[in-house]
Amino acid sequence: MKKLLLTVWFAGLAVLAQAQLYDPSAFDKKYDGLLKHPGVQLESAEAINQMYNYKFYDADKEFRWLRVRYPKHPMPYFLMGLAEWWKIVPNTDVTDYDDRCLALMDTTITLAEKLYDESDNKLEPSFFLAAAYAFKGRLYSERKKWTKATFAGKNALKYFEKCKGNADFSPELLFGDGMYDYYAQWIPENYPLLKPILMFFPKGNKVNGIKELEKTANSAFYTRVEARYFLVQIYSMENQYDKAYELSKYMHEQYPDNPFFERYYARSAFVTGRLNEAERISKDLLAKIERTQSGYEAVSGRTAAYILAYINQLFYKNLPEAKKYYQLSVDFAKQTNSTNAGYYWSSVLGLAKIATEEKNYDLAQTYFKEVMDKAERKSTQYKEAKKALDDAKKARREERRKRRE
Repeated sequence: MKKLLLTVWFAGLAVLAQAQLYDPSAFDKKYDGLLKHPGVQLESAEAINQMYNYKFYDADKEFRWLRVRYPKHPMPYFLMGLAEWWKIVPNTDVTDYDDRCLALMDTTITLAEKLYDESDNKLEPSFFLAAAYAFKGRLYSERKKWTKATFAGKNALKYFEKCKGNADFSPELLFGDGMYDYYAQWIPENYPLLKPILMFFPKGNKVNGIKELEKTANSAFYTRVEARYFLVQIYSMENQYDKAYELSKYMHEQYPDNPFFERYYARSAFVTGRLNEAERISKDLLAKIERTQSGYEAVSGRTAAYILAYINQLFYKNLPEAKKYYQLSVDFAKQTNSTNAGYYWSSVLGLAKIATEEKNYDLAQTYFKEVMDKAERKSTQYKEAKKALDDAKKARREERRKRRE
């Protein structure tokens, strides 16, 4: 009997402690928005972690509960739309999730516009308007719908401007500053044809943009992972490979079933010479693809297969294994219609070199010609294939000359 009373007493204390820790009605009275609302962060934290770890069914249940609690607020719809976007991330050529993603972002915009009109706090609705338009712009640009992408981008920028300089209100608002500052300089440097469009926009600053994204990555709640998603790519583009390695490794540890972060972990470990890690992660990627795990598909496969082929060829001197993985990388590249990309060229070039070592010169020549046919003329793969073919021609001419003598 005493044990039963003690159990009831402790259970009561636990309920009381939980009520003191988080009383939703008390929080709702204190906070005029959800971005800074600790209770909403408590409710959504697990769902957001599930989403980034590709447990979308579990995340969706929690997001729907938020929608029940706050039916007129844009946040639940934005988070649900964000989940649809992350289903697209592993292979942006897949269009299966486009309609739902765009519809949820449109609902976010509709509710945020109403909130903007009715609320004294313009910063929170401005954030959701900027974010929803930005994601629409990202998706439209992936689909090469440039007019729609430009329109969405202009609207995103309009609301980013309203958020600019207000990181003291919420660190989430710094995300837009960092994104704009970096890409407003990066885009004209890498896509000169877009310069005329961007000349009417404020100038960017890549250094400041990286700093702002790093601050967001360390202090924000809702945009923390998004900032890290971009930083992993930016570090690689800026040849800061050690930073890309450290961040992608950390994110893989946080979200071990996120294919994007795992793929970047394998890539950055490989580029920085951490071959044991690169090999282990690449094998894990292929195993997850083999069992059709959510988000793991041919884009990750071509990366993992190439890494394993390279390691087997150059370090283990295991040509049969190298050949197997190079061919697998080629197959994955064909599945994703990416024969115009580096992994395909390098894999075919690797097969050509193995065929040469095996004295299968006709097959090697076929592979070298394939590289020259598909690769860009300025690429190292094209130059290497061309040199190999030229050397082979010279060798044959020399052989014929010796026979005549």
